[in-house]
Amino acid sequence: MMESRERTVLAIIPAQGVSRGVASTSLALLAGKPLVAHAIERARQARSIHRVVVSTDDSAIAAVSRQCGAGVVRWPSGICGDTATVESALLFALDYLRRTEDYQPALLVCLQSTSPLILSEDIDGALSVLEDEEAESLLAVTPFSGFLWRRDGQGGVSGVNFDQNVRPLRRDCEPQFLETGALYAMHVQGFKAAKQMVFGKVALYGMPADRCLSIEGTTDLQIAEGLMRVQQRQLAIHALIEPMAALVLDFDGIFTDNKVIVFQDGREAVVCDRGDGWGLAQLKRLGVPILVLSTEENPVVQARCSKLGLSCLHGIRDKLTALKAWLSANRMDIAQVAYVGNDVNDLDCLRAVGCGIAVSDSHPQVLAVARIVLSAPGGRGAIRELAELIEKKWEGTNNF
Repeated sequence: MMESRERTVLAIIPAQGVSRGVASTSLALLAGKPLVAHAIERARQARSIHRVVVSTDDSAIAAVSRQCGAGVVRWPSGICGDTATVESALLFALDYLRRTEDYQPALLVCLQSTSPLILSEDIDGALSVLEDEEAESLLAVTPFSGFLWRRDGQGGVSGVNFDQNVRPLRRDCEPQFLETGALYAMHVQGFKAAKQMVFGKVALYGMPADRCLSIEGTTDLQIAEGLMRVQQRQLAIHALIEPMAALVLDFDGIFTDNKVIVFQDGREAVVCDRGDGWGLAQLKRLGVPILVLSTEENPVVQARCSKLGLSCLHGIRDKLTALKAWLSANRMDIAQVAYVGNDVNDLDCLRAVGCGIAVSDSHPQVLAVARIVLSAPGGRGAIRELAELIEKKWEGTNNF
């Protein structure tokens, strides 16, 4: 049975493959993930979106999209090519879903994979503006205060948005807005009739310039890498719980790189990062209670924890039961606990605590449930990174 149209909001991400002999930008890597993966992730995180579909003519883009949890609608050859429009891809996807599933959403959000710095809150915010202003369509914009010029065809030039004979001060100019191309929202019935994304009563959703970068080449990717590092750090700090009752960490794959050194006599050894040790010392200085919870039976776990002065439970098969018992004994609320894990045996704890955290090289299932994904891999500075995030959060709240 078709879901009520009044409740359905569909996000479509158009992503063309090779165009004019140039490989698709949608598969370019940013922070280790294809651009289209970032768009899918943001759409799936938005509270207002009920379904995410990538509309594409490319099998590689389709495969990545499915891996990231999006549905896929493949374009026919008739709307592919250098002259294909975004509207044609959207209209085909809507018609395909209607014909094959009787799925007819009330609202449509169009996201561009080449605008990877958009946030899920932008999507939710745009839909709220669309509703509050009772508009038929909406586009994302950013404030613009520049002076535009044009050639007049007779060897002269003239101002486009100002009178060059009375050049104003920027502060005296009336507010103007630049269309970002990152996000559009619209009522589906009106879009089908107009066959263009901006129609009828139009609303504007304002975005800061640092989230509006459109990727068109290598230079843009390099700029986006820097902006995304800052953005991810800010989001991670915001996502940390406050106050934090305790920090609980797995050992293998967190303190170590998940590898083991085996000597000829059967003894085992691991390699840890001294920077992580410094980070843990900083957290102890801040007064954050720390527990290491590991299934590993090797005494190296206890030895490392003893050197760092950390509470340790190792050789544990049922991590969640052990965690709850430790929290009960220390009168701590599991909702105020952060847990750092990397593998499937950490999933129960990651889901149960208030803030699940994963290192960058975690198992895909762990990455999917984590509230925060660190940029560093296990054993190579991940704990130090987390310690710095917690310290930054502490500076702003002083709630530990």
